Amino acid sequence: MTGPHEQDDDRVRWLPTLAAIASISVVGIAIGLGMPLLSVILESRGYSASLIGMNTAVAGVASIAAAPLATPLAVRFGLVRTMAGMILIGALAFMGFYFATELWMWFPLRAVLHLALTVLFILSEYWISSSAPPKRRGFVLGLYATVLSLGFALGPWLFARLGSSGFAPFGAVFVIVMVALIPVLAAWKQSPGIAPGEGGRNFLRYIWLVPTATAAVLVFGAVETGGFALFPIFGSRIGYSEADAAMLLSMIGLGNVLLQIPIGMLSDRVRDRRYLLLGCATVGLAGMLVLPAVDQNWYVLACVLFVWGGVVAALYTIGLAHLGSRLSGHDLANANAAFVLCYGIGMVLGPQAIGIGMDAFGDDGFPASLALFFLAYIVLALGRILRITRRA
Repeated sequence: MTGPHEQDDDRVRWLPTLAAIASISVVGIAIGLGMPLLSVILESRGYSASLIGMNTAVAGVASIAAAPLATPLAVRFGLVRTMAGMILIGALAFMGFYFATELWMWFPLRAVLHLALTVLFILSEYWISSSAPPKRRGFVLGLYATVLSLGFALGPWLFARLGSSGFAPFGAVFVIVMVALIPVLAAWKQSPGIAPGEGGRNFLRYIWLVPTATAAVLVFGAVETGGFALFPIFGSRIGYSEADAAMLLSMIGLGNVLLQIPIGMLSDRVRDRRYLLLGCATVGLAGMLVLPAVDQNWYVLACVLFVWGGVVAALYTIGLAHLGSRLSGHDLANANAAFVLCYGIGMVLGPQAIGIGMDAFGDDGFPASLALFFLAYIVLALGRILRITRRA
């Protein structure tokens, strides 16, 4: 199902939109607080980095496994009931870590937690996309991305204040996650329905249904996860202190926060968002090509990374908006799930590819590996645009 399908005017339905944004952003705060908390506790118990990494990797596997389940659950139980259930399950699973004394217990708890969070993310993004008017979809999704980024940033700040000892951080996460129920329940009557459809029987076809969007989020997942994980190593190798490298990472995050709304608003004025996605990937490629020439000047590098971080993050925002402009109903819900699945695949591919690149080519392997992801996307996006132009 393609073409405009939501309300005919450009008025934003603020109650359901803010309900979905607030619920997932509150969960973002909890994730930002909870993830470092769990790693610090395992390290304090004497477990090796490889075991901690193995336990953390369960999150990615659970997210990939959960993606095809989101739409069938929402069809069976309703959008709000499913979201409320996932909030409760996630909150209880997180509390379970406090009482689990053996490491093996943390593996099923991590799987349940991230299964619930993945379903919640998918359905929240479906709710936002289906509630946003076509002419302001980019603005609404830019607002969503900005608030979510702020939520993730607030989590580590709270962790720094609460520490890792005792019940306090677990209690705080539980309360924060439960707060997400309030806006969801408040907008119950304005939540969109998801009618049964045949797409659930062939979930993977949704990856190829809107490939420009799903490939964009795969590249973003790879670049964000691999880039953030390995940039501190790259920074130290080219001569920056740990603090200076961390500040450069913060500039990427700042660009992400400040540029999503204006880029989202720009996407509302573009006839075909594929061109804007192509532009974002081109800026991503250009940033990595120029990086070796400016990496010894901290201030110039910081400016480059600020713009680069904000524009590259828009691959997610605009990709989601493009998805919403092409599909509706059951198809949109399944495509949102495929979108999140592709992000998870990118999270797996990115750190591996960039790590191999740095081992093989030294310092230059970092920007070169990232550049290859952008280059591959540019080829795909150009191919899709040319194909559609020929058809027209």
